[in-house]
Amino acid sequence: MKKIVLGSLVASSLLMSAGYKIPETSTNSVALSGANIAHTSSADAAYDNPANMVFMDDKNHMEANLMYVGTSATEYTATGSTSSINADEQQFLLPSFHYVSPKLGESGTRVGLSIVVPGGLSRTWKDSPAILRAKEFTLEVVEINPTVAFQVSNTVSVAFGFRAVHSSGIVKFVPVPNVASVDMSGSSLDFGYNLALAYHPNEDWQIGLTYRSNVNLSEVGTADIVHPNPAIAGSYDASVSIPLPATFNAAIAYTLPSKTTIEFVYEKTYWSAYSNLDFEYTNPVIEAVFGTAIPKNWEDTNAYRVGVTQELDALTLMAGYVYDQTAIPDNTLGFESPGSNAQSVSLGARFKVDENLDVGLSALYSMKEDRTIDAAAANINGINGTFSNSNVLLVSAGVGYRF
Repeated sequence: MKKIVLGSLVASSLLMSAGYKIPETSTNSVALSGANIAHTSSADAAYDNPANMVFMDDKNHMEANLMYVGTSATEYTATGSTSSINADEQQFLLPSFHYVSPKLGESGTRVGLSIVVPGGLSRTWKDSPAILRAKEFTLEVVEINPTVAFQVSNTVSVAFGFRAVHSSGIVKFVPVPNVASVDMSGSSLDFGYNLALAYHPNEDWQIGLTYRSNVNLSEVGTADIVHPNPAIAGSYDASVSIPLPATFNAAIAYTLPSKTTIEFVYEKTYWSAYSNLDFEYTNPVIEAVFGTAIPKNWEDTNAYRVGVTQELDALTLMAGYVYDQTAIPDNTLGFESPGSNAQSVSLGARFKVDENLDVGLSALYSMKEDRTIDAAAANINGINGTFSNSNVLLVSAGVGYRF
């Protein structure tokens, strides 16, 4: 039990890239449902496709965003039950910052920097059976991503970047109500890289490819256990390494004579890297009791995105749609991660105040499908019922500046 919960400290961050995926780290990205890989011309190119920095105006580009995230009260109804339990609604404010430099010398090289919140989760249950395994799961993730782009030719550019990912979280559960409880915290600083390519054969067509590497989240935590058995009660160190999986994007955009740009994005997330959850404890007694690896067997997923951008002099209108698959099999799904397939729709606009300043506002609503786990699934967490009402609202406001 203890092993399951501490594992979710890391698994929670992974969920942001599956059931609660937030690739939208800017106002434009929210407006387009993340379909801004091939066609990017704002400072958020530093994160979404840094190879496109080469084709931007030869200026300093800066953008600051503030995004509201609201999650609905996920509902669970056990099979055969006439009542249900609910997770608490959650609200967050997530800032982000993007910067793209002017050209460095005659080579056309550009550098960029993004500071974003690419994932995280806060889920709280108050009733059994959820609290037996998942009373609270809260995790914060911040990524600092410097990038550099090189011009290969007039139509091709490439880029690479360095990912520094910091995560910290709190996990609580009550294996025996009023008798035993576990309160955990942990943090981690881990590293990876990203690659990108942009191909602009002419003014109408744009093609983009991006890859973000796997980042092993090497969480180190402390578990405070209240238990009637003095051999178990106490504070213990624990550690685990779980993959934040690699992602690949392939995108194509076409701009019509009406200045309408349509972009399609295919995204693959390599969740199969998350095969099991295996904790190590410094205390040999706790390791002997709770040290067995827990199977996860997550699956690679696909997401399909489409975005439409309409330029109207000083005003730019945007809209998007995405279908995103869940990575979690029926038999390993848990209360901390009731993922399901999701569809999202989005709208947004940017207004050019003058040659240097613009402002934007956008919103995205993600609707997750109900998910039923029946007895035949042999769920390892004892789940036999239906999860519903797991929806997410994103609202982002941003300010861009060029000089």
